[in-house]
Amino acid sequence: MLIGIPKEPRVGQTLVAASPDTVGKLVKLGYDVCVESGAGDAASYPDAQYAAVGAAIVGKEEVWGADIVTCLDAPADELGLIKSGATLIARMNPHGNPELIEKLSAMGVTAMALDMVPRISRAQALDVRSSMMNVAGYRAVIEAASAYGRTFAGQVTAAGKVKPANVYIIGVGVAGLAAIGQAGSMGAQVFATDVRAEVADQVESLGGTFVEIPVKQESSDGYARALTEEEQALVLETYTKQAAVSDVVITTAQVPGRPAPLLITEEAVAGMKPGSVIVDMGASPLGGNCPLSKPGEIVVTDNGVTIIGYDDLPSRLPGQSSQLFGQNIVNLMKLVTKAKDGIPVWDMDDEVVRGMTVTLEGQIMWPPPPVKVSAAPKQEAKADAAAEEPVAEKSAFAKHWWKALLGVLAVVLIVAAPPSMASHFIVFMLAIVVGFYVITGVSHSLHTPLMSVTNAISGIIVVGALLQIGSDNPVVMALSFIAVAIASINVFGGFTVTRRMLKMFERSND
Repeated sequence: MLIGIPKEPRVGQTLVAASPDTVGKLVKLGYDVCVESGAGDAASYPDAQYAAVGAAIVGKEEVWGADIVTCLDAPADELGLIKSGATLIARMNPHGNPELIEKLSAMGVTAMALDMVPRISRAQALDVRSSMMNVAGYRAVIEAASAYGRTFAGQVTAAGKVKPANVYIIGVGVAGLAAIGQAGSMGAQVFATDVRAEVADQVESLGGTFVEIPVKQESSDGYARALTEEEQALVLETYTKQAAVSDVVITTAQVPGRPAPLLITEEAVAGMKPGSVIVDMGASPLGGNCPLSKPGEIVVTDNGVTIIGYDDLPSRLPGQSSQLFGQNIVNLMKLVTKAKDGIPVWDMDDEVVRGMTVTLEGQIMWPPPPVKVSAAPKQEAKADAAAEEPVAEKSAFAKHWWKALLGVLAVVLIVAAPPSMASHFIVFMLAIVVGFYVITGVSHSLHTPLMSVTNAISGIIVVGALLQIGSDNPVVMALSFIAVAIASINVFGGFTVTRRMLKMFERSND
């Protein structure tokens, strides 16, 4: 089948739905691909690069008349160029666009909404929202740094000491994590807040400081619940206090088709320092995270606070954004073209495909059924609590008997050892205690280098044990052999795990 990649009709749009790299991958899946002339120019992808990977360079009517048309957003004027029975793959906002659904149905088109990918693990590779928000979070920090007028990193110079900038990020989703990583890499002191307390580890793993709020927004279905007025007041109070001591505030909350939640009030802006910067990533005509922001514009308040309301942050990095968007489409086509024969199979039994399907050959499929999220079943309470208690005690003993055995063996070893070894046992016990607290206190971001340190220590153990393995004392010989075996397992296991972790960062040839 023929996939068409048109030039985006929206004025000012710099992205294109496929890069030359992703077009090549579609060709490998058995598809023919045509690209409208000039479609990738704004993203620095000239027609020659598309032609080099097997795409045909065509005009507007031919590309919109392909069997499968993929673009960033569902078109308006160009919709009539799509032929009956074709497939349209784009962002559609079906929640707020019922007229579009009716039109697609009347045309007999199969429509797949890229912005409705179910939020489940195996669908993440198709999620254009996450891809675009990742780029947007990065770019938000760049825009903030440009408007801030100072360096983010602290410095000690001959002229004096420069403090690092305090960057406060509200929302630890995809965009928030990208912003935390970028701001931290630029040397800023990063603080972040989220209504989900469980993301604190993610913030700290990126070198940021998690700022707790006195409200939990957890719910049984995995989505954030609505806050009461009292809870909202407490949350805004936290945001206001932190904003007052921050140089840069980046807000990341967005709700497609609806006003973004209020995060930074006018009072909070008034309390910020002159020269501070706010990047409102939720800015839209419906309302942003800050009531003073204007979509697509920069506003400077009377007290000298710069508020950036750009609503096209991914478009400001068009090459990268287009590559990621195109890769999301490639991942979708891999899912529905398992035979690699260039013929997609839209399986409605697949919850990922079903969740994206707006219309199927003209039949309206929206809204999809709720995605079933598996959860571990709760254990049923037993009727006889008295009978259950002894079983629990026995289970606990059976689970920890080896600890008691090790303790007994340690006591026997200490008693049987010569008096001259007493000091060695004391050093050994102190080493265990110190090692436990040192290892458990290491930051998540240092776990990989820590593994290298433990490998080095295990290597020292191997060398020491080999020097003792030839002893005439059978006990010493046995202990030396055990030490060599266990330490060797740790060394080889450490290298294996490290290799697997490094392999995750290797560039795929796919």
